[in-house]
Amino acid sequence: MLTSINPLGERGRGHRWGVTMAWLFVGHLVGGLGLGALMAVGAGILDAITDGQADDPWRAVVAVVAAVAAATFDLAGGRVPGRRQVDERWLTSYRGWVYGLGFGAQLGFGLVTVINSALLFAMILAGVLAGPVAAVAIGVVHGATRAVLALANGRVRSVDDLKSLHRRLDGTEQRVRIGVPVVMLGAAASITIGGLT
Repeated sequence: MLTSINPLGERGRGHRWGVTMAWLFVGHLVGGLGLGALMAVGAGILDAITDGQADDPWRAVVAVVAAVAAATFDLAGGRVPGRRQVDERWLTSYRGWVYGLGFGAQLGFGLVTVINSALLFAMILAGVLAGPVAAVAIGVVHGATRAVLALANGRVRSVDDLKSLHRRLDGTEQRVRIGVPVVMLGAAASITIGGLT
């Protein structure tokens, strides 16, 4: 799905890539905001239960444990169940701005499409533990980060460009699948060590 919206494909569908991408980006932000709002509701409920003690050390411990568990799960080759993808029929059924906004919102929200990493759940838990304002910020950053990845398609002007992009993405898959959990484990370790000193 990552490579479905590119200049070559948009031109073939009679749409402008820049317009579709703008709506895709807006959709990602809306989806990220929705995920952030969901986490903020959870954070508000947690604050109500704990009398608003957002700086309790146990919150950081729980977030670190969740990140370690998710990263370990991913490194061990674990797969999150469910493989629902956005509906590619939208590409030929709707205008570019409609599927740009719709795909972006689904991908930015993150929970209604393919989930490639258990780290998404660790991020959601961290957002709930961090408090309502931080939760919204985490959701928006999540959506924006996913949107930026789609910019890699901007140079696709021919079938050969598309094949080359696919080869590059396939070549980085294993490094990303290992690298992201390792970085998360490193971050969790530094937070833990920092908390102990």
